[in-house]
Parts: sequence; structure tokens; C-alpha cells
Amino acid sequence: MAKKLDFSSLNLQDALDLAILVEEEAQERYVELANQIGSSSKGDAGEFFVHMAENEAKHGRELILKRKKLFGSAPTTVTAEMIDQMRDVEAPDYDQARSFMSERHALEVALSCETKAFNFFDKALNEIKNEEVIKLFIELKEEEVNHQTLIKNLINTASDTMNPEVDPDDVDEPSGL
Repeated sequence: MAKKLDFSSLNLQDALDLAILVEEEAQERYVELANQIGSSSKGDAGEFFVHMAENEAKHGRELILKRKKLFGSAPTTVTAEMIDQMRDVEAPDYDQARSFMSERHALEVALSCETKAFNFFDKALNEIKNEEVIKLFIELKEEEVNHQTLIKNLINTASDTMNPEVDPDDVDEPSGL
């Protein structure tokens, strides 16, 4: 059985490893959702999920570079198995993908994911003792707030409907659903 993650004993290297795993999981899930629903037009939900996957990958690469700068090639001690009880920290739930999702619905899914991530880091701060980790988690929380703001701005410019802009009777079901 995998060792359980103890936030009170996290050091900066462990915290970075944890944050990298969170980003990787979110990226993988967005790719899965994009593949499930497909894309039929520019700016649709499938294309948006691909864009979100790219953003998660970019953030993950930034965290990896920071970790390498600080800790070189030191082996990771935080593994996906250790954080299984915390899965889906930022990743969208599988059941959030729907055939013919509207852009607005995809944005709402992304907003809920950014909110979940903020709540995760906020709650974890209550248990953390290490000052460097506290600083990192505060930075990560602030990034989630920035992401929420960006998505809210996109929601404000998106169509008011949560319904797709296609008639489901006119289109074949996406192969992934």
C-alpha cells in the first residue's frame, strides 16, 4: 500500500511534485474530454478542451523547470499513488462531457475545475508547516484566481445559452460518447 501524503511534513520539493501531478492529471483529463466529444467547428467545446489541456501542460512545464532549477534531478518522493485520495484536484469530472456541448458549458466546466484547484490549495494551507511550501501554495492559489478571472471574462463574451449551437438530430453522435 502506498504511503499517505502528509501535508504537515511537505517540503518544497514534495510540494512541487504534488503540483506537477495535479497539472498532469488535469491535462490528461482535458485531452480525454476533447477526444470524447470531438470538435466540429472553430471555438467549440472540443477545441476549448484542447486549449485547456495545452494550458495545463504549459503550467506543468513551468513547475517542472522550477523544480529542476531548485532540486536538479533528485528523485520524486510524491507519487500519483500517494495522492489517489485527492484525485481530480483540478481535473474535470468524466461525466461533465456531453454530446454537442456549447462553448459556454465548456467554460463553466473549466471554471469549476479552477475553483476546485483553488479550494484544494486553500484547504491544504491549513495543514502545511513549511514556510516555502506555504509561499508556493499561496502562489498556486493566486494563479487559480487569475485563471478563474480569465474564464469568467470568456463566459461574459460567450453565448448566453448552455445549449449547443447545433441541432443534435442533424449530427452523428461523437464517437467517444
